[in-house]
Amino acid sequence: MTAQAEIEAVAKEVITSLSSHYQIPTFSSRPGGLTLAKAYRVTPLLRAAFEARGERITGRKIGFTNHQMWKAFGVQSPVLGYITSRTTHELADMQVMALNDFSEPRIEPEIMFGLGAAPGPTMSDSALVDCVEWIALGYEIVQSIFPDWKFLAADTVAANGVHGAPLIGARHAFAPRRTEWQRELSTFEAELYCDSKLMQRGGGSLVLDSPLRALRHLVELLANDPHNPPLCAGEVISTGTLTLAMPVKPGERWTTKAAGIPLEEITIRFG
Repeated sequence: MTAQAEIEAVAKEVITSLSSHYQIPTFSSRPGGLTLAKAYRVTPLLRAAFEARGERITGRKIGFTNHQMWKAFGVQSPVLGYITSRTTHELADMQVMALNDFSEPRIEPEIMFGLGAAPGPTMSDSALVDCVEWIALGYEIVQSIFPDWKFLAADTVAANGVHGAPLIGARHAFAPRRTEWQRELSTFEAELYCDSKLMQRGGGSLVLDSPLRALRHLVELLANDPHNPPLCAGEVISTGTLTLAMPVKPGERWTTKAAGIPLEEITIRFG
């Protein structure tokens, strides 16, 4: 099998697994394995498959920005995935979210940005920040098409960054309090509760020291990626979990509270 045929076969298997909600063996464990470089060539094929079935790309997710997760999952840096019109939801519209569309779902509280302009890798930090139109506290539901959440970095990338669905909370304009947001994003704290029980503590510093640093990392990663296009205006960016990801089950009610930043408490119930 040629390298391109191998990449196309991986993409087809991932799309089938995601669509059918069944898990598969890791690609890294198979004869010959799957390298990280090849995995990033799978990603544009996933995008093409999403678009071919009528989905629109609404943004990107950054995965594994929390250093605490790197050793457990065999990664050395953050990864990316595509967000589509089928997976993107407004938290206010989700009274109950069904979990039967996901494989081993977990919940991640995240800072989400909406881009008003396209950021570039040579931009100053100030110019990059000016590309952010709005900020929100939300959730990403992540999933593993590989059993027991055991995989390596190449598997993660090939599986669209273990993306499931972003749930976007109330949007706040970024520009009016630009300086305050920048300071707060690196220092604020977050608590994640399940049915009123505290499950995890975290905050913005766990996301590469600040979600804005995570955005910078994504911009630079794409600048060196000949297979995936750069970010553009209008995209939603899910910047990575503020706490460790937690398994979720039907019937549970999850809440995130932020302190040190004016973002509302958010809640989701699963069915």
